[in-house]
Amino acid sequence: MQGVIALEKNLSNLAEVLEVEGYDVVFLDESNLNSVDVIIVGGADINLLNVQDAATDVPVINAAGKTFNEIIKELELM
Repeated sequence: MQGVIALEKNLSNLAEVLEVEGYDVVFLDESNLNSVDVIIVGGADINLLNVQDAATDVPVINAAGKTFNEIIKELELM
């Protein structure tokens, strides 16, 4: 799967790795919540954007405790 990946700002170190793999990367905010292909969160706060009613049909990957390679593998399976 190639596409647009939204990252939480605390995952900025992952942005370069994803771009090298061919993904377009943006940082997650409420305005792009439904215009991306996948959202990757750090896992420290699963409540996206601190908004109680944030809902999306976009797949979310929890990066907590995962290596770059494990995250890439999950993206490839989508």
